[in-house]
Parts: sequence; structure tokens; C-alpha cells
Amino acid sequence: MNRLEQFSNYRRRMNDRIMETDHRGVKRFFNLDTAAYSDGALDGKTKELLGLVASMVLRCNDCIDYHIQQCLGAGWTEEELFDAFNVALVVGGSIVIPHLRHAVESVDICLGRYGSVDVE
Repeated sequence: MNRLEQFSNYRRRMNDRIMETDHRGVKRFFNLDTAAYSDGALDGKTKELLGLVASMVLRCNDCIDYHIQQCLGAGWTEEELFDAFNVALVVGGSIVIPHLRHAVESVDICLGRYGSVDVE
């Protein structure tokens, strides 16, 4: 199992556990997060790409992995992702470089260069 499969399994398991608590505030936040990526004035595909750029600038590798899987599943190409990576690098500066490396490895994993993973 590669690291993205491990991450996806962990994320799913822990989200299920969090939802078991039945905490209204937590559930509302999760619903807000889900709704933010639904089609609106911008389509969901575009919003996932925006989420990826924001995640890189905020330097959250878990979020980067999630949004890369979502972006590839939505049909973004590797070339388009690299354009988005460039925007994140310009906005975030050199501190984003380690997360750029992580993102590139994640794309490679998703595209089967280091083993396969299902994109959700």
C-alpha cells in the first residue's frame, strides 16, 4: 500500500470516527467544507484546483494529497496541475518548495509511476 492509499484509508476511518461523536458544530463545519466545493458560480472542478493551490500555500500535505486526488478525478491534467503548482509557488514563495516536491510525488503516485491509487 502506498502513502496515498494509507492516507485515504486513514482519512476515511478518522472522518467516520469524528462523525460518530454526533457533534453539531463539527458536522456543520464538515458540511460547509463539502458544500464549498459544489458547483456554483464556479464549477466544482475549478474549486478543487483552487483548494489545491490554497493547500500548497498553507503548506498542508494532507490537504494537498486530498485535492490532487480530487483534481485528477475531476479531469485536470498533469500539465494543468503544474500551472497551478506554479501559482502556489509564486504566491507562497520558496517555503512552498518542499510541498511542491510532495505534490509532484503525489501526482506521480496517482498516475501510477510508483504504484496505483484510485482517485476519488
